[in-house]
Amino acid sequence: MSQAPHEPTDETRKMAKTLSGLGVPQDDIATLIGVSKPTLHKHYREELDKGMAEANAKVAGSLFSQATTGNTSAAIFWMKARAGWTEKIVQETNGKQELVIRWMGDTEPKL
Repeated sequence: MSQAPHEPTDETRKMAKTLSGLGVPQDDIATLIGVSKPTLHKHYREELDKGMAEANAKVAGSLFSQATTGNTSAAIFWMKARAGWTEKIVQETNGKQELVIRWMGDTEPKL
């Protein structure tokens, strides 16, 4: 005896989008909705994608706001993740170590 085909509801669509945005694994979302992972992808692809994208955009906005209003850690993270800055430890011949922050580009950025 086969099961009836799954029919998404407004409630299950909202659940998929919200849980995706919170970073809940898709296997768990499928379990909570009561479908298989392939069925989740078939019926909820848009909700899964939008939930994650909207959450990422919200966090990025918060990070950007913090980085541009004096949160040094947020600014450093942004520059590493988005502007290609890197850190490396350089061992000098005299045995001292110094931290060198290197950025990509022609001019030194102004923070």
